[in-house]
Amino acid sequence: MKLSKYVDHTLLKPTATQADIKKLCEEAREHHFASAVVNPRHVRYAAGLLEGSGVNVVTVIGFPLGANTSSVKAFETREAIENGAKEVDMVIDIGAAKAHDWDAVLADIKAVVEAARGTLVKVIIEACYLTEEEIAKTCELSVLGGAQFVKTSTGFGPHGARVEDVRLMARTVAGKAKVKASGEIRNKEEFEAMIAAGAERIGCSAGVQIMEEFRA
Repeated sequence: MKLSKYVDHTLLKPTATQADIKKLCEEAREHHFASAVVNPRHVRYAAGLLEGSGVNVVTVIGFPLGANTSSVKAFETREAIENGAKEVDMVIDIGAAKAHDWDAVLADIKAVVEAARGTLVKVIIEACYLTEEEIAKTCELSVLGGAQFVKTSTGFGPHGARVEDVRLMARTVAGKAKVKASGEIRNKEEFEAMIAAGAERIGCSAGVQIMEEFRA
């Protein structure tokens, strides 16, 4: 796979303007990235900019805390898809995972998957808050709930993607889902390390610079 197709080119800052989103989408189109990732309010605009480009629009659900109700997450998902999102990245109920209320975690994932109606769903487990056992359990539930990807991080927690977490996640899903590494991936070496650990998608805001490092 071309290196550029690993990249989910991401801009989720609360200060992002329409001009910033336009620049993000232009970069995603120019570099043939897998997607441009934007907050829900920007989905319709980004979808218009990227129509016919082969670059997907991705948005985030229950972001960044995961503390919305499942019905709200389901509504966000349906609206995002109506507005042109081709993939959704949902944040789990982190508190439920820490309490080991696994029925609640699974129900939350299923609510989004069902609302997505076949649109690709990535489950953000926010690994920075979880033990190894909780990471593995949440990945198992993501597969059981029908998600196509598990994802390390929102980028808003204490730390982003860690190689050891990606490796554990890839081992746990065992080909039944894919892994997205996201957060604090800023250079070629970190990018390559995540792929070597098993990531099949890389969420980052430094995609352009990283591709330039590979070409240098």
